[in-house]
Amino acid sequence: MVDFQIKADSDIPASNQLFNQIRFAIASGQFPPGHRLPSTRQLAMQTGLHRNTISKVYRQLEDTGLVEAQAGSGIYVKAQGHKWVSKLKSPIFEKYPNASNIVKRSLDELLSQGCSLNEAREMFLIQIDWRLRCSARVLVTAPSYDLGIGQLMAQELEQALNISVQLVPLEELGEIIDQVSCGTVVTSRYFIGRAEEIAAPKSVRVIPVDIYDYGKEFQLLHTLPKGSYCGLVSLSSGLLRAAEVIIHSLRGNDVIVMTAQDTETHKINAMVRSARIIVCDKFSFDIVKAILQKNRENIIRPPQIICIENYIVTDSINLLKRELGLA
Repeated sequence: MVDFQIKADSDIPASNQLFNQIRFAIASGQFPPGHRLPSTRQLAMQTGLHRNTISKVYRQLEDTGLVEAQAGSGIYVKAQGHKWVSKLKSPIFEKYPNASNIVKRSLDELLSQGCSLNEAREMFLIQIDWRLRCSARVLVTAPSYDLGIGQLMAQELEQALNISVQLVPLEELGEIIDQVSCGTVVTSRYFIGRAEEIAAPKSVRVIPVDIYDYGKEFQLLHTLPKGSYCGLVSLSSGLLRAAEVIIHSLRGNDVIVMTAQDTETHKINAMVRSARIIVCDKFSFDIVKAILQKNRENIIRPPQIICIENYIVTDSINLLKRELGLA
């Protein structure tokens, strides 16, 4: 079971700490779709929180569309991102309800063995046609208040898939979808509930991606001496806020967290002079490195810079390659 930690003396409400940690466990794939969340009793024993508080957190997670309650069984992570299969319309699929899943698994196996889409087309015409049409336009979406996380995903996908990707604010997704006949929407599990709600009546599919779990970085965080400064730099303001809450839950006030977006050079200037370590995404790395070099003469102990190469995990990249016919 994931080790959730709550700082009782924190200014951040305990329910907020737990909510962010569980949401991160889901978004990073530590709690995969279909995973049963710990019972309120189990979580109360682990965290020391009252069961009513935990129940409130679980209701919040339900409201965001990340989990669902199954009567008499428990709370489960929703298996989002695969409902698009049901949108395939054909008398054949209506006659054979399980045919779509069978074709999909078979096609993935053929692609993994080197079969081209054109070769497979004769065998699985409807499924192939659907994938090709959906692959014609790939949209990455994130809320307008945190388009930085969308930029991070879009840039990674363009590099990894070698295709053009369009970044769309979540609030404008419905309008953009109305202008296309078919497409694929990609987003983080943080935003999957809202994205699927918008896309449900449209001829598009929504595919969620899992994010890096930052396991090595959290281990390093535990080794920092008390009173150390830890710097975080990213394109995404939302990622920075979530990371700050989680780090506070792990170390409390023992570690002072400094955050900056890649454009906030004045904050990064202060960070390189104070922080013991600086963790940044790969699109912010050159900026941090350049500012550190500029200030090096005035720094007694330069910080260790840790560059996170991938926000999206390899398994999700490979899934997208298969779904878009690029594998």
